[in-house]
Amino acid sequence: MAQVCNVCGKKPQFGNNISHAHNVTRRRWNVNLQSVKANVEGATKRIRVCSNCIKSGRVVKAAPRTPAVA
Repeated sequence: MAQVCNVCGKKPQFGNNISHAHNVTRRRWNVNLQSVKANVEGATKRIRVCSNCIKSGRVVKAAPRTPAVA
């Protein structure tokens, strides 16, 4: 599955590991994605969102369902 935030579109960044002997190998910094139930266009959906969007309030979490009481 792609490491992309559904709100801001943030993706992994790429760079190099550099050892003490200056050997260079490619590496990547992944996005901190969380699976969240959120209100999207009036419906409750499970979306993958980065933690930065959750903290900043760009995601409206869905209220937990309460069981029906007879």
